Amino acid sequence: MIEEIRISSLGVIDESVLELGPGLSVITGETGAGKTMLVTALGLLLGGRADSGAVRTGRRGARVEGLVSLTPATSAVGEAVEEAGGEVEDDRVLLARQVSAEGRSRAFLGGASVPASALGRVGSSLVAVHGQSDQHRLLRPEAQREALDAYAGAPLAVVLERYRADHARLRAVETELREVLGSARERAREADLLRLGLEEVEALDPVAGEDDDLAAEEARLGYADTLREGAEVAREALSSDQDAPDALGAVSAARRALEGVREHDPEAASLADRVAELSYLLADVAADVASYATGLDTDPARLAVVSERRAALTGLTRKYGETVAEVLEWARQASQRLLLLDGSDDRVEELRSERLALRERLAADAAAMTGHRAEAAARLGGSVTSELGALSMPHARLEVVLDRTADERGLALDGGTWRFGPHGVDDVELLLAANTGSEPRPLGKGASGGELSRVMLALEVTLARTRPVPTFVFDEVDAGVGGKAAVEIGRRLAALARTSQVLVVTHLPQVAAYADRHVVVRKSSDGSVTTSGLEVLDDTGRVQELSRMLAGMESSDTALAHAQELLDVAQEFAHESDRQPVPDSGPTPSR
Repeated sequence: MIEEIRISSLGVIDESVLELGPGLSVITGETGAGKTMLVTALGLLLGGRADSGAVRTGRRGARVEGLVSLTPATSAVGEAVEEAGGEVEDDRVLLARQVSAEGRSRAFLGGASVPASALGRVGSSLVAVHGQSDQHRLLRPEAQREALDAYAGAPLAVVLERYRADHARLRAVETELREVLGSARERAREADLLRLGLEEVEALDPVAGEDDDLAAEEARLGYADTLREGAEVAREALSSDQDAPDALGAVSAARRALEGVREHDPEAASLADRVAELSYLLADVAADVASYATGLDTDPARLAVVSERRAALTGLTRKYGETVAEVLEWARQASQRLLLLDGSDDRVEELRSERLALRERLAADAAAMTGHRAEAAARLGGSVTSELGALSMPHARLEVVLDRTADERGLALDGGTWRFGPHGVDDVELLLAANTGSEPRPLGKGASGGELSRVMLALEVTLARTRPVPTFVFDEVDAGVGGKAAVEIGRRLAALARTSQVLVVTHLPQVAAYADRHVVVRKSSDGSVTTSGLEVLDDTGRVQELSRMLAGMESSDTALAHAQELLDVAQEFAHESDRQPVPDSGPTPSR
């Protein structure tokens, strides 16, 4: 139940607090006073679209807060709040929404910042909002199907959920099948190119790193004579076989000279050791250079082989990668891709088999849904017809009709093929016969504005028994209604308020008279609604407000008498209702 709504800087509302209680609360006031802004505020709390144009002129932003009390029946809401990081204190949760003048929006749930969609998910299980636009929405086939499906309840919901999953999978399968079949030529061309490349790589059989090794070998073979000549010069310089001076001989002479005097000076001994070490290193280097020079043979045949191999590898790297390692990685990936392409025919058969199985399951579930809907349609039509009788439409009759549309590419069941979508094969339509003897006609053609209002209210009262929410909000759903029909609407709203919190914005005194709490919206002298502009009326104030609504005058004796009479009748009805059990079906008895 909504306990309190706080609004600041929203439309004509500057600062206001609306305290609500159980039962039926009505909000009235002059046209343009800001009544509908209260419904707009509720819409924001329930995750509705934020509109910067609703921010009061000259303000940086608007803010709406709602304090909601939870019951055991709405315990799932508390769990959702905690999952979102919010807190529930004393079985109460705070919902909040901020809208900046630039259009930015922030939502809060139990003190935690959340996406606006999170408010919507929580709000949908707490509050059902209905305005004049819902009457027009009710004319759409999808809205009529949704109403029937909601009334059918869990038996249909279970099948529908399974059907939707299969329907989504069928669309994915058909999309993949079209892609596979539609690209057969491209796949064949790609497979041929891959085979050609793999054959080229396999014929050469490269080894990772081979290109670097061959480059080094080719350079060595190509400069063998030059390398040998340089190595011989170096060898002779280090250790000559002739009498020419060499490095090793010079170092040996230095070593002998220092060895002869080392015993006379420790520093000379240290130098002698170092020169000895140098002589060993020179001997090793000289031996290595000699070995290197000996191993440098000119081999034109090997050079040709190496050059030819490098050229072949270069051909591969131009096409398939910068290095031989990248060429080998391309070959690995190409092999996997080729396996996939070669297996496309098998995949086509798999997809076709799955498609057939899915269509068979969908047909079976669609038939089951038709059965559930047909059974619910009969009950819903009878229940709404009964409600309409209590809303001054005693001869009206509502029928819920199921139909199908033939489609040669549709689902095959019951001897035909029918167009199908994510909700099955059924087209749902509400037909209204407003008077005795008249043929039922679609709501958009056979119902006036006032009749449409009552049909929607009758539907809501009926659906409330199968999918109860704690709070119902009606924004001028009684438009186009007057007289006795308005009185009956007031009674039906009062009957609904026996099991739910009901908030109604209305211009009809016949409806307002049945309220448990009557709130009037008044503008201040500057045209805004402040905290003091929302007034909960006492008995005297209610008579005066009903008088204004009846005759436009608060002090007319005739209007005041009429207003008092309306209140007396409403209170007598309330007393009679209190003595009766809450009805499970059918209309609430009237006087």
